[in-house]
Amino acid sequence: MKRICLLLMLIYSSKMTESQIIIPLYPDGKIPNSKPVRDIESTEFNKDWNILIVRNITRPTLTAFIPPKAIATGTAVLICPGGGYSIVAAGHEGFDVAKRLNEFGIAAFVLKYRLPNDTTMVNKEIGPLQDAQRAMEIIRENAKQWQIDEHRVGVMGFSAGGHLASTVATHFNRPVIDNAEQINLRPDFAVLIYPVISFANDSIANIGTRDQLLGKRPQRDKEIEYSSDLQVNRQTPPSFLVHAEDDDVVKVQNSLVFYDALQKFKIPSELIVYPKGGHGFGLNIKTTNDNWIERLKDWLDSNGWLNKKP
Repeated sequence: MKRICLLLMLIYSSKMTESQIIIPLYPDGKIPNSKPVRDIESTEFNKDWNILIVRNITRPTLTAFIPPKAIATGTAVLICPGGGYSIVAAGHEGFDVAKRLNEFGIAAFVLKYRLPNDTTMVNKEIGPLQDAQRAMEIIRENAKQWQIDEHRVGVMGFSAGGHLASTVATHFNRPVIDNAEQINLRPDFAVLIYPVISFANDSIANIGTRDQLLGKRPQRDKEIEYSSDLQVNRQTPPSFLVHAEDDDVVKVQNSLVFYDALQKFKIPSELIVYPKGGHGFGLNIKTTNDNWIERLKDWLDSNGWLNKKP
């Protein structure tokens, strides 16, 4: 696959600051697994939820937040905001997080991924994963010009975006894109914040997210295939998880079963469970003075991912 040149990327950055670049995942317009439809994408600030959301995405992009060279560590993170596979919560689970990671010297890439829909996709179950794998491909293809170490590229996801991120972390040997140049699709670490994990266990599954991706009557083998805890193996990357015990949207057991699966394979991992906090708190969990992203910084640092690249 041809490398996307920096000049092309800059064409799409007219509305961003110098450190932010909007990158089309498929600049030639040939979007895989898509049906020809009218572009009706919309962005709005939802006053009821107090969040920025994007709907009806059919032309996926990455928004790159590149830290100043003086503090850049060479580490990068692909961010998958949540939204139940129905919307993308691009603000508090995307752009806000990217700016915070920049302060740590981390290059952050917010993914605006296609939302599974039978009207817009030939096979909706693979659409979001195609975009996430393509994003990993782009980051590593262009690592040198962004001063990124291609061996220090992680993935982060929130809620349904956590399901997508955990799928990226467990399905990298099963590409759903045309990876002609055999770019490494395995993230070097995963950060999962109140993630949807299990589709196979009805007692803990977020049924709405499962229905949106797989349909209302999914086959059992598909429920298993997209249950990330059942896909963990020795190659699964180290992971950092955060959840609130009182989350009534995505049950905390989702993080617990994934952490348990990681432990069975002795994958280095850390799990933080707050007694209260609910769902969708983004960076700001109001029930504690603890700051999970500072704990994440410590975890990244202890694993060597914040050491400044020579």
